[in-house]
Amino acid sequence: MSGGESVLLRLAALLLRRPAVLLLDEPTNNLDRRAREHLYTAVEAWSGVMVVVSHDRELLERVDQIAELREGEVRWYGGNFSAYEEALAVEQEAAERMVRVAEADVHRQKKELADAQVKLARRKRYGQKMHDSKREPKIIMNARKRAAQESAGKHRIMHTEKLAEAKERLSGAVEAVRDDDEINVVLPHTTVHPGRRVLTLRDLHLRYGARIDGEFEVRGPERIALTGRNGAGKTTLLRTVTGELEPASGEAVAHVPLRFLPQRLDVLDNGLTVAENVAKFAPSATNNAIRARLARFLFKGSRADQRAGTLSGGERFRATLAALLLAEPAPQLLLLDEPTNNLDMASVRRLVQALESYEGALVVSSHDEPFLESIGITRRLELGREPEPDATPEGAARRPGTAESSDGPGHEPVLIETGECGKPGGDVTCLSVHPPDLCT
Repeated sequence: MSGGESVLLRLAALLLRRPAVLLLDEPTNNLDRRAREHLYTAVEAWSGVMVVVSHDRELLERVDQIAELREGEVRWYGGNFSAYEEALAVEQEAAERMVRVAEADVHRQKKELADAQVKLARRKRYGQKMHDSKREPKIIMNARKRAAQESAGKHRIMHTEKLAEAKERLSGAVEAVRDDDEINVVLPHTTVHPGRRVLTLRDLHLRYGARIDGEFEVRGPERIALTGRNGAGKTTLLRTVTGELEPASGEAVAHVPLRFLPQRLDVLDNGLTVAENVAKFAPSATNNAIRARLARFLFKGSRADQRAGTLSGGERFRATLAALLLAEPAPQLLLLDEPTNNLDMASVRRLVQALESYEGALVVSSHDEPFLESIGITRRLELGREPEPDATPEGAARRPGTAESSDGPGHEPVLIETGECGKPGGDVTCLSVHPPDLCT
């Protein structure tokens, strides 16, 4: 079975057990559209306690509360994901208003300090003039000088402290504003001109039985969504295009340099740093050039010296994406296999930002419809599509671009944990879905 089929089977078993508490860890990963709809229906009908860890917006619209884990703290928001976004927007508007107030206060305190320093300098010059003219007894002038110095010192300290307090309030206000860094890259060498042949699939019969009859071509900077039910052969097709798998018959020919982003994110060498991994993909690039490019993927300074094996899931994804997009020769065809699985929403936004800069052709296998819409899909290739009723005579050849097959075992890895503290049969049942190298 494919990963999605394994997840769906295990989920059905858990729902039939009707535990008192059901824990779901990224349950929609690897599920096709139909399977997701079944899951959404089950969640809506669930009468017990359910705790869901997910970045699936459609699933989160069906919950009663949102618990946000951010910077080591958990904050609770009532309502579904839309209510959470609204509450967050109100918070951010208030935080940004406080920043503006704090900035104005810092500006005012700086001005008052500067004005005070001018006044003190003027008084000092006047006192020195009176001292030099000796219009008063020396003992009186010295007493006035000491008093003026003490007053000036207190005045200066007062304004300095007010400025420091204003800066501290500004710092606190800025911290309350969520400002997730954005990926901003320029990738001119990935450009594919309209009309140029990029990929040809001709009478392709995959190793696990899926078929694409006739000819399917990708031309120019098209953005193709590769869709289909679990087990339709999407991962197998991508690996056949890369040359990793041989087709049973037919051909898959890429006419431009390509790179493949697998679900496992196992492209990097865990023993090397981020910069060293990118250098393997771009051997002619200088160290300074690599670091400058990595900075645009948010690996600035010493962050580029982190070993790949120590990166978090989101960091590893960014590092892998950087290695592929900065590779030599520049990829003009990018194959992505369920790229949003295991990504938080900030990482998905960063992926979309990176792909906005990418000027080559894309073939993306994904069940994440909001993501597909955000990257500007221009065409779809659906595998395993069933004919409409009465649309195709029985026994007729499948239409081009369709297939019915399974990816075969092991092609969409899944880790499933059940039971209380890893033991089956408890009152708490857990479904966890992750590629092995992202499990902790």
